[in-house]
Amino acid sequence: MPQFLLVLSLLATLVLTGCSQEEPQTLGVRPVMVAQPLLTGTAIEAFAGEVRARLEPELAFRISGKVTARRVETGSRVQAEQILAELDPQDVGLHLQAMQAQVAAAQANLELVRAERDRYQQLLDKQMVSRSHFDSAHNQFKNGQARLKQAQAELEAAKNQTQYAQLRAPYAGVITRANVEAGQVVAAGQTVFVLAVDGEREVSFSIPEHIIDRFVLGQPVEVELWSQPNQRLTGEVRELAPAADPRSRTYAARVALHNSVSAAELGQSARVYVSADTLAQLAVPLSAVNAEHNQAYVWVVDLATQTVVRRAVQTGAYTQTTVPIISGLQADDWIVVAGVHLLQEGQQVRAVDRDNRPVSQARE
Repeated sequence: MPQFLLVLSLLATLVLTGCSQEEPQTLGVRPVMVAQPLLTGTAIEAFAGEVRARLEPELAFRISGKVTARRVETGSRVQAEQILAELDPQDVGLHLQAMQAQVAAAQANLELVRAERDRYQQLLDKQMVSRSHFDSAHNQFKNGQARLKQAQAELEAAKNQTQYAQLRAPYAGVITRANVEAGQVVAAGQTVFVLAVDGEREVSFSIPEHIIDRFVLGQPVEVELWSQPNQRLTGEVRELAPAADPRSRTYAARVALHNSVSAAELGQSARVYVSADTLAQLAVPLSAVNAEHNQAYVWVVDLATQTVVRRAVQTGAYTQTTVPIISGLQADDWIVVAGVHLLQEGQQVRAVDRDNRPVSQARE
């Protein structure tokens, strides 16, 4: 008898287990907090920037050669016409001597052909030579004149090259980069220094490629230096790169400041604030936005059926508390602002506002 009861108990357990597995799981009504998108007349984005000089020429020797001396370091302040580096003058000195010798040879040749032409002129006057002989001598004289002018021009170029062996600063400023050492052989035009010219300062920053179409030259912006918090300087976008950086996929931009900023040091951190009425008209709390497969979405409550619908949205740059919504929402939509990761498509909900008041279609 006890064995029979044990068998019945096992069979009952199996039947109940099977029934529980086959019973479909239903989602209960979940209370959710909802809110409508915030209306924003202007969206503001902030970008990290750096104070730079308006003019930053790359300095290079105009001739090639071996560097014998580097007279400045990175960060050195220089004056206009100050010597920055020097090349070995031996090669340019030898070239100068060769040009001087060519000028002397051209002058001697000119004296010879001049004397020859004068002699043929006298013979022609006495009708002792033909006109063609005199013309040939005269052409030799003109050729000698041309050779002398060529040699003199090459001598002047050689004299200039002796000066090119010294690299001088074109303006007063600060050396921000030095790419040469004594003993190094450099080519003509190879960058050896970068000079930040004294005077006007600008702020450089990078723009993500997905919002580059929102920026135009001359667009007004505000700049805040980290050394001067809560003090906004006005400026405008002066320069936009025509192509994105291949590594960062961002566009370089520069802001020209309207105010004279004496406290702005090169390399100092700054923030560029850009406001544009067209960036976004609606904004939602950060907690309302979720993402999947690089697509942002929010949960919208259908008040008629009290169910949630997932809706894809296009967002702007996130702020500390809100997310601008460029497209995908209407101002009268009710969105879930808390617990969005727990919801499923079509799930029944009980919508309440921040004051715990029910939200119904009649209230909408």
